[in-house]
Amino acid sequence: MNWIASLPMYNVTPALASHWRALLADTLRVAAPGARIEARDDDLYALWRDDRLLLSQTCGYPLMHSLADTVQVVATPHFDAPGCDGLHYRSLLVVRADAPYRSLEACRGARAAFNQDDSNSGMNLFRHAVAPLARGGRFFREVLETGSHLGSLQALGERRADVAAIDCVTFAFVQDSLPALAATVRSIGWTEPAPGLPLVAARTAPAALLERLRGALDIALQADPNRARVLRLKGFSVPAANAYDRIVTLAREAEAAGYPHLA
Repeated sequence: MNWIASLPMYNVTPALASHWRALLADTLRVAAPGARIEARDDDLYALWRDDRLLLSQTCGYPLMHSLADTVQVVATPHFDAPGCDGLHYRSLLVVRADAPYRSLEACRGARAAFNQDDSNSGMNLFRHAVAPLARGGRFFREVLETGSHLGSLQALGERRADVAAIDCVTFAFVQDSLPALAATVRSIGWTEPAPGLPLVAARTAPAALLERLRGALDIALQADPNRARVLRLKGFSVPAANAYDRIVTLAREAEAAGYPHLA
């Protein structure tokens, strides 16, 4: 098999993208020297559904929905970022720095920004937080889809939106690398926790190769402590088989509350 790999999810800046690529290269050098690193961030679903996929990172929401029969979990990273606890993470609820809102409840009738419909951090966790506050399936005056967490932060900074839910790992990277952008928003709380973005492989990848990948990830992490610090990586673990059911549970709780969509 001509295996391929890519780590596309936390490339907040070109410098971070370079570090992720180097970590991936070191991992593949140990586990699968013939694998090729792909640059297919423009069509992630094509990447994730490729039978040759050896290692990538996806969001937990598509993992439990459109990719459920396509990929298998290799491991989940543990990040050193506020809002993270082991393999779990949260989204930070943010508003414009000069906005009057002091709580999510105070954002009734405001304009919300979210990255995309298949995002756990930007949509699913946000929807779950809003659901108890909604009336008749509505809470916001307007909802804007931005395409990315950076796009949502920019929408707030440019006054096109008032509130958003940002993956806490992404926000930590923004604070590290784009402090001026981070300073345009203010926190008003946290969402519930959920398992973080998993590292995945195609279901065609054999179990023995997955075990080599797990060992190689640990070796690559320890090989460059400075890179690990920049990437805020503390380690990896293999989640329980039902760990990501939590994401489906949160979605169903919002739906049961009469709030199936951000609105």
